[in-house]
Formats: sequence, C-alpha cells, structure tokens
Amino acid sequence: MKILTGNDLKTGDVVWWDGNGWSRQVNDAVDVADQAETVLAVEEAARRVNASYAIDATVQDGEVRPAHIKDRIRALGPTVRLDLSLKPADPAAGNWVI
Repeated sequence: MKILTGNDLKTGDVVWWDGNGWSRQVNDAVDVADQAETVLAVEEAARRVNASYAIDATVQDGEVRPAHIKDRIRALGPTVRLDLSLKPADPAAGNWVI
C-alpha cells in the first residue's frame, strides 16, 4: 500500500491524502498505488501541501500504519506527552509507534 503525506501549507500540520483532499488523520489515507507522483505534482502546484512524499503503509487491525517509524511518529504526534497526541484517549498509543 502506498499513501501520501506532507505538511499543510497554511498550518504546517502533518496531513495524509484521503483521495479528495488532505486529512490530519492517518486512518483517512487511501492507497494511491501508481498515481503517487501525479497526485503529488497537482497538489504541490496548487500550493495546498508542502514537502509531500509517498510512503509504504499497511492496514493492521483496521488502522492504516505507516511502515517507517518516522512516519508513525508523524502520524501520532508528540511522543513525550501522549495527552497532546492525536490519540490522547488511547492508552496503547505509545505502543502504536513501535
């Protein structure tokens, strides 16, 4: 599975391509397969996203999980204060990164 990530140009937030636009939630990400470069070119030209790139991901227990730890950290948010992460109510959020 290939998904797209980048940073929202206005807010700097980490965002994920959901097929129609960009979402802050990694679980909204869709498989772009061989369309990654096309989507990235259009979105960067439209100045909606910055520093975007395609990554490998899997679906585990119904959740999209980036393959690389760097992108799992980007998907979760701060790892030193899980109460500030994107999954503050999830007691197992720290395990999700590793």
